[in-house]
Amino acid sequence: MNNLPDNTNPVSVTEAAASAQADGERLLKADELGRIECCRRDGVLVIRRDIAAARWWARGFARRAARRERRALERLTGLAGVPQLVAWRRNELLRSYLPGQPMQQAKPRDRAYFRDAHRLLSRLHRRGVLHNDLAKEPNWMVLADGSPGLVDFQLAWVPRRRGALFRLLAREDLRHLLKHKRTYCPQWLTAREKAILATPAAHARVWRATFKRAYKLIARRIFGYWDNEGRGRVRDQSEK
Repeated sequence: MNNLPDNTNPVSVTEAAASAQADGERLLKADELGRIECCRRDGVLVIRRDIAAARWWARGFARRAARRERRALERLTGLAGVPQLVAWRRNELLRSYLPGQPMQQAKPRDRAYFRDAHRLLSRLHRRGVLHNDLAKEPNWMVLADGSPGLVDFQLAWVPRRRGALFRLLAREDLRHLLKHKRTYCPQWLTAREKAILATPAAHARVWRATFKRAYKLIARRIFGYWDNEGRGRVRDQSEK
């Protein structure tokens, strides 16, 4: 969600940030769930999620998603490779800006990137945070120094206890990372990683066989989301 959705030429966060530095503010995404902007607060570049701009029928969901992101970022305070929570208000969430490019643009083919991405994901899980949306390449960043980063925690889960369900979903987080490794560095997959890829969790198999097609249709037609392209749409002002 760090890309500028454009109907013809999507703009990377790095480019959007450069424009924001010049102009003071840049729209990254606008859809039924609100607006995401790259802007400055007290001279610091931040990413702003504006819930008030959501459609009336989606505002409750947008607020719950922002609360999920806020809880996750609070738990991840101080962890390198993820945004830091700057401020949270009823209709606005501010998080720090991570300079870099989303995975589908940077196309990481370095074995070390995926090794470090695995470590970053393990640190997330040790802090009790499940991302739950790592199938989307735009949620994986290649930061300016080449290290991995994670963004978009609006579907994240921070449970009170880490039981069997937590371990199951943590494995799915890892399996989605390994799918990206298979795309960019298939030669470096280990036997254990291939086994994980070959055995998705039962709920994932059910989801794929039943609801995934409908989800994709809704996500693309209504929200303009394309999982592997990192593109959304900017809602026309007349649609509000």
